[in-house]
This record gives sequence, structure tokens and C-alpha cells, in this order.
Amino acid sequence: NPNLNPNHCLILYMEDGYVVLDGLLTSQECDELRQRMAEIVDRMDVPEHCRITFSTYHDEQLKKQGNADYFITSGDKIRFFFEKGAFDEKGEFMVPKRRSLNKVGHALHAYEPLYKKVTHSPKIQGIAKKLGLVSPVILQSMFIFKQPGIGGEVMPHQDATFLYTEPLGRVMGLWIALEDATVNNGCLWFIPGSHNSGISRRMVRTPKGTFPLTDFTGREQTYDDEKFVAAPVKKGGVVLIHGEVVHRSAENTSEDSRHVYTFHLMESQDTCWSPDNW
Repeated sequence: NPNLNPNHCLILYMEDGYVVLDGLLTSQECDELRQRMAEIVDRMDVPEHCRITFSTYHDEQLKKQGNADYFITSGDKIRFFFEKGAFDEKGEFMVPKRRSLNKVGHALHAYEPLYKKVTHSPKIQGIAKKLGLVSPVILQSMFIFKQPGIGGEVMPHQDATFLYTEPLGRVMGLWIALEDATVNNGCLWFIPGSHNSGISRRMVRTPKGTFPLTDFTGREQTYDDEKFVAAPVKKGGVVLIHGEVVHRSAENTSEDSRHVYTFHLMESQDTCWSPDNW
């Protein structure tokens, strides 16, 4: 509910580690963001590492290195990340181009005017203020496709694993449904209250000149499936996600996509952004 009492919103977010708010964007605003992404995808240059034909161990390592470089240097760019099985062994599309992508990231908010407008909108600023953020900055943004039939499972995780701060608790995700997100097409699931237990795993940069370029310290915990609660969202709604709440999404086995625009805010006041983050 867009008119949700600010105090109630804050209480739900602090207690559960997430809250669903309806009506952030109009249906037309959602459609405009999706249409703009379709234009971006139609004009995209497929990254070279996707075109490497596997013939030797060396080629396979080249592809992995290319993938890693492409990802770790994407923080200030608009880049394309594909679903498994999108390309054949010759590097040609096996599915229509618009159905091939897992996500586009990580700086739509900086370089695409429509996405920038939404990210910095008065509504978003109002949410940040209601939650007590004093000096929020944008860390990253992504368009996530969750393709029909092939949209892969996202395993249980905490965003602070990848976006680590000292102290913890300074990062919040905003996950905007550009289409209805349902149990059938891969909506988010949360363990309410799990943001109170810290994190057990971090993704960190490895020393310069080594490969792979990132590694994990610690390990992901094993979570009880029965503790997860579904969080379906209607088109135009937003989920506020605490950086330490455990969440996941299932495969999309439906015939519908589940397009999402998502970005992360960090409270920058009195916060240290880890230099080990990707």
C-alpha cells in the first residue's frame, strides 16, 4: 500500500528484514522501462568471451577469464549477462536475443535517463527518509529478466555477502516489479528476521594478478526451507530488502517473464565501504 503508515513500514522492515509496498510505479512507467530495455538489448554488442568456441583447455580458461574480467569491471558500465545455454558451441544464439539474458548491470542508474529518473525519484527519496537514511548513495543497479521456462534459481543468500560494509546494516535493496512477480514465475522468498544474525560468507577480491578474480571467505549456511515466506508483488510494487536478510527465488517454470529493476542504496554517513568488495 503506497499510503502505508511510515512508522508501520519501518517496524515491518526492522522486524522482518523486508517489506512489500504496492504502487511505487504506474503500469505505464513499468512498460516504459521494459520497452527501453528491449531497445538496449536489440542494439547490444555480444561480449567476445561469449563467442569463444571451446576446443582446448586453454580456450575454456580464456572464456572463464573473459567472463570474470567482464563482470568485475562492470560497476560503472552497462553490460550483458546471459542465461546458461543461451549460446551454442559456435557462440551463436540458441534462443531469441531478448530471451537470452539473465540480467543487465550494473550502472543503469547512471547512464540510462529513464532508469536514473526512477532511481532518484521523489518517491524513492521519500522511502529513504522514512527509513532514516541521512546520506544515501547508489551502489549498483540491474535489470533482471527471469526468462520464461529458463529463468534460473537464485540460491539463498544475503546481499551483504557481496556488498560488505563496516558496520553492517548500511545497505538496502529496492526490488521493483515491472511485471507481476508470482510464486509461479519466481517471486522472492525470505526468512523473516534472518537479518539479525550477521553474515557467514563474503565475496572478496583476490590479490592482484591471481585468478579467479574473486573468492569467498566463510561459507553459506544451510537454511530450513520451511522458514521461507513468499513475497509476491504486483506490477509497479517494490520490495525493500535489508542487506542481511536471507532470500532466494525459484526457477521460472511458467510461460511468463518476471522483469525487475533493482538497485542498492548504502547509508554513506559513518560507513566504510570495503575495498575488498568486487
